[in-house]
Amino acid sequence: MTRTLLAGMVSALALASAAAADIKIAHIYGKTGPFEAYAKQSHDGLMLGLEYATGGTMEINGEKIVVIEKDTQLKPENGKALLEEAYGDDEVDLAIGPVSSGVALAMLPVAEEYEKILIVEPAVADSITGENWNRYIFRTSRNSSQDAVSSAIALAGDNVKIATLAQDYAFGRDGIAAFREALAAQGIELVHEEYAPTDTTDFTAAGERIFNAMKDLDGDKKLFVIWAGGGNPLGKINAMDPGRFGIEFAGVGNILAALKGFKDYEGMEGGTYYYYELPDNEVNDWLVKTHFERFDGPPDFFTAGGMTAGLAAVEAIRQAGSTDTEALISAMEGMEWETPKGIMRFRPEDHQALQTMYHFKLTVQDGVEWAVPELVRELAIDEMPIPIRNQ
Repeated sequence: MTRTLLAGMVSALALASAAAADIKIAHIYGKTGPFEAYAKQSHDGLMLGLEYATGGTMEINGEKIVVIEKDTQLKPENGKALLEEAYGDDEVDLAIGPVSSGVALAMLPVAEEYEKILIVEPAVADSITGENWNRYIFRTSRNSSQDAVSSAIALAGDNVKIATLAQDYAFGRDGIAAFREALAAQGIELVHEEYAPTDTTDFTAAGERIFNAMKDLDGDKKLFVIWAGGGNPLGKINAMDPGRFGIEFAGVGNILAALKGFKDYEGMEGGTYYYYELPDNEVNDWLVKTHFERFDGPPDFFTAGGMTAGLAAVEAIRQAGSTDTEALISAMEGMEWETPKGIMRFRPEDHQALQTMYHFKLTVQDGVEWAVPELVRELAIDEMPIPIRNQ
């Protein structure tokens, strides 16, 4: 064997060994489609999280992190096929995503089949860590119950009467089911539930049914809206003048683009997952400063979520000492880690990340394009009884 051939073989083996040593993470998310804005935030946040957690090296214990992006186009069948491709053909060590709850539910069985970790971010439906959960699923994003419990605590009061409007799929249905349960624990009456298709643009009939259910009631009347994407239900129903029946809006927080349309609802209250001015910690300080420098504006709802997932992945691999699935599960069950929202903790029973939420009240401020969710108070992990739904 010639020296040149031997050297070539050694070089090839070294390259193969280096490639094998890469830590491969698939980010499977809806880059195109109605939730494109959410998706971009999520990916930007993920990359910032990996950068922060590794001190800018994008390496863990000398092994390079490689992120493989795949676009579900918000189609459940695509999410399933792309996760199979990531685990099987790309041989990724773990996956993160998706944006849509419907897509996530199609992906969960794939993680179980391949016995690989899927960190769910930012899909929200309770069923992801509830009835459809398996032991390979960890979720860094908040779930519907966390939205619901925080909002129920925020809206609690004497003689409060609430109707709801939500999208007619897993995100909306799970969200209202959790909200109904959380309201009952606060002694609040839910008087009407209204569901509409995700592509609804005309809310006249839905608004009339809500008004008819509430107009003759006494008390503090709220219409609680859970909606993702377009359609502008708040604006459409507000044009129908709910104030003539004494009905005010309530809801969960949203991205900055949506908050631009909330300036007509000053004083609206609820529970929110994130607004860049609410948390007070070093991770969020870095995120806000870095995001302004690189993107000429503040981080948003799903930027913080994506960063949280990246931070969780790095912390898990470090604690496990490898990317072996069983070692990762052992490390992640009960794991606490720093995030832009402070300390989060994976609950061992269902792998849901327990986290701080925020009671907000919308204000309109000079020079700010959107309605500002002003902090009323932080709702700490121990204040929120989040149900375990996978048992």
